[in-house]
Amino acid sequence: MLNIYTKTFQELTTNELYQILQLRSEVFVVEQDCVYQDIDGKDAKALHVLGIKNDILVAYTRIFKPGFYFDEASIGRVVVKKTERKHQYGYDIMRASMEAIKNTYNETIIKISAQTYLKTFYTNLGFQEVGDGYLEDGIPHIGMIKS
Repeated sequence: MLNIYTKTFQELTTNELYQILQLRSEVFVVEQDCVYQDIDGKDAKALHVLGIKNDILVAYTRIFKPGFYFDEASIGRVVVKKTERKHQYGYDIMRASMEAIKNTYNETIIKISAQTYLKTFYTNLGFQEVGDGYLEDGIPHIGMIKS
């Protein structure tokens, strides 16, 4: 069973922060073979949504208030541990993230920068493609909005 927690940067324990950085590196740098600067100075301003299973971080996002990353509230660094994707925890962590935006910022409009190959996943969550595709860190992306 996946337990989901939302925390500010200051509320994260050292172990939680370590697991977040480890999971993001495991997927975004190693699995996707993309050398980029994951630690970008924005984590301190984000709310962190952690999906924990058996004391291990297996799903994660970070969310931002409107005006910080985009004009709208936003969700980024959406990640699920490869061995756990069969359980569709991506949907659970995204729904929790959308709920956290609604509860924390009183917002329902959310913009994301989505990896293009995940377009169907985000469409299933109510997001719609906006604008043209673009490369971000060498990976095709598209802007998507949920109203």
